[in-house]
Amino acid sequence: MKLREAGENRLLAQLLSTLSRHSSVVLGVGDDCAVVRGPQRDDLQLLKTDCIVEGIHFTATSPPALIGWKAMARPLSDFAAMSGVPQFALVTLIVPAERTLDWTKKIYRGLEKAARAFRVVIVGGETSNIKGPAVISVSLAGFVEKRRWVSRAGGKAKDELLVTGRLGGSLRGRHFKFTPRIEEARWLTKHFPIHAMMDLSDGLGADLPRLSRASGVGFEVDEHAVPRHRGCSVCHAIGDGEDYELLFAVSPKVSAELQRRWRKRWRLELTRIGRLTKAKSSPENWPAGYVHFK
Repeated sequence: MKLREAGENRLLAQLLSTLSRHSSVVLGVGDDCAVVRGPQRDDLQLLKTDCIVEGIHFTATSPPALIGWKAMARPLSDFAAMSGVPQFALVTLIVPAERTLDWTKKIYRGLEKAARAFRVVIVGGETSNIKGPAVISVSLAGFVEKRRWVSRAGGKAKDELLVTGRLGGSLRGRHFKFTPRIEEARWLTKHFPIHAMMDLSDGLGADLPRLSRASGVGFEVDEHAVPRHRGCSVCHAIGDGEDYELLFAVSPKVSAELQRRWRKRWRLELTRIGRLTKAKSSPENWPAGYVHFK
């Protein structure tokens, strides 16, 4: 069976089912970050690695500084999904020998710009030659307080679903210029009990079902309520991917107050798009979002 036939979910299920376990692991594979017990009693350590690949996430003509920003911002967005505080980064740069030194230095300028914006220190990594496309991999380490960390798995039936910002049309350049929602996530978990949260990297169509499956619930969405960038259809807003906005679930008891206080604190839009349900099913004709290996 080829990976194209298996798909990402089946591939991961087979690769990860045989991994060893350790008592210090609070949450391993299957969420935005791994969570392990840290040296500080009240904190948990977060670990994340992510990569971008030429021909998939950027092209040979993409501005290298923006490529670097995206490479760092993607795992930062995963930290936001868990209300984490990133601290240290390792960068692995795998580049063809024919690529210019100037191009590579601009990649690092973008990496460092994103790192500084979120008070992250690049502490090392690796470089390697490759005969194929360039690959940039970033690993992040940081922490989150035990009382503030959020996974995908805490959603409850009747929870309301909210999403930050607007969705769709990422290929128009937004996939290079997004801002990880770390500050917004930290504010949310400081003031409200967030039941489940993740960032929208593969699109609402792919990521919302992941949240609902992890929580053991279903979902209902008012598709016309989904906030869209200008010129984007509902289908594009749900299925395009690389939005890097936050999707989260909260009790209906706090939703109205959360939205009221959000509007006073942030210029960024926040929209209620639906709710979680007892029935463990997705709506009919739900768009798939971005699917790897297809």
